[in-house]
Amino acid sequence: MATAIVYTEFGGPEVLHAVEISAPAPATGQVAIRVEAAGVNPIDAKLRSGKRASADIVEPRRVGNDGAGIVTAVGDGVDGFRPGDAVVFSGASGAYASDLVVPADRVHSRPPQVDAATGAALGIPVGTAYQTLRSLSVGPGDTLLLHAGSGSVGQAAIQLAVLWGGTVIATSSPRRAEAVRALGATPVPYGDGLADRVRALAPQGITVAMDAAGTDEALQTSIDVVADRSRIATLVRGRDAASLGIRAFSGGSPVPLTAQQQAWRGEAVPVVLALLAAGRFTVELGPSFPLADAVDAHRAVEAGVDGKITLVP
Repeated sequence: MATAIVYTEFGGPEVLHAVEISAPAPATGQVAIRVEAAGVNPIDAKLRSGKRASADIVEPRRVGNDGAGIVTAVGDGVDGFRPGDAVVFSGASGAYASDLVVPADRVHSRPPQVDAATGAALGIPVGTAYQTLRSLSVGPGDTLLLHAGSGSVGQAAIQLAVLWGGTVIATSSPRRAEAVRALGATPVPYGDGLADRVRALAPQGITVAMDAAGTDEALQTSIDVVADRSRIATLVRGRDAASLGIRAFSGGSPVPLTAQQQAWRGEAVPVVLALLAAGRFTVELGPSFPLADAVDAHRAVEAGVDGKITLVP
């Protein structure tokens, strides 16, 4: 038997509970994984609470997308993996579990330099950051204004933009300013007068903006300092983007990702795994909770903590 976290109604963290399930066996094209760590993402809590719209619940709903573990079996037609391999997976369904089957194209070999918690922290944050920066064509000569630079998506975006030759100015609280600076960005405190502070830090101008905060201030400041609204994107206020003339990726956007954008999200995890193995990328890990304490993990992600939260079966 295996254990999985599910919910049968929308609500607070307390609707999460553990159930026993049959140990999954891989079908054709699938890999069975003993989960060592699962990433806890804010979207998990938004879906569980009903704040992010999803289909009606007609059977116990699994939770989570990202994780890392050890291959226990491979299905027919799968090459490149064998039992005992350390792997990372993303875009899976039901990562909050002790055992899981995942389509092989969503599984990636985990270098020995990358522990399970770090691997589990990658999927949604690095996929979102990588795809957004690619969609905005961020590269040499660009100055990026990034809102919410100290979050998991923000930290990934800073590092990737700098690696690709960009200059980054990132909003953060004063308490988190040095963490942002250590990743290669210039921190700027949010609050009244933000646009003026940004202009002072970038006399050459801001060419592109990425909003991972979702505040009115973040959106208005981006519009004030970036001339080309097609190079402004929000990850949080998707439903407002069209009326503002800016772009949206996720965040409730009614416009689905294109095939190219989906491909970029899938490309992100192996790219970042290679960077981690080479010592060119870092991940800030936060609290780790036992799988059975998923309720506490969701309370923590909703309250806001430094670093990425993980669950350990």
